[in-house]
Amino acid sequence: MTTIYLVRHGETDWNAERRMQGGTDIPLNAKGEEQAELCGAALNPSDYDVVVSSNLKRAKKTAEIINQYLGLPFEVMEDFAERNFGDAEGLTFDERSELYPDHEYPNQEELEVFSSRVMNGLEKVYEKYAGKRVLLVAHGAVIYRILSNLSETKLNLYGRKIENTSISTIYRKDDGWAIQEYNRVDHLEIKQA
Repeated sequence: MTTIYLVRHGETDWNAERRMQGGTDIPLNAKGEEQAELCGAALNPSDYDVVVSSNLKRAKKTAEIINQYLGLPFEVMEDFAERNFGDAEGLTFDERSELYPDHEYPNQEELEVFSSRVMNGLEKVYEKYAGKRVLLVAHGAVIYRILSNLSETKLNLYGRKIENTSISTIYRKDDGWAIQEYNRVDHLEIKQA
């Protein structure tokens, strides 16, 4: 069985300000680095075989921090970069709602193109790491797209936020992919002494 643990990157200043990031390469903020530390510290290195990351700074840095705790082989894949949201990037939630109430952002990456890119990336990971346990650090829309495609409407994700450094788990057997867990964040609770 191949298992992929989908981890969303830690928080950025644009996340905190509810700005659309997309392909804009925004770094983690201090809270995002702390989230990545908490995530890494909560994971057992023997539960994973490899770390794969999006090439964007916020995901790559999250993956690097987590991997300080795991010490695993590390690969960067552009297939898992966030969707480019065109003219909406940099705009706050309120600004986007006012300018583009239908969510049709000029110059954004077409959903079909984005979906195809991400799902092709998933197949590449499967081909290269079949039978392995992969920690994949990516972005909210990337994880949402994977879960949406795999659930075929069985999992209602509409309006649900993929939390920063949450973990969603998918696995593949001979008959295809299945979702095991969604948006788990218990590892982010600071342990009381």
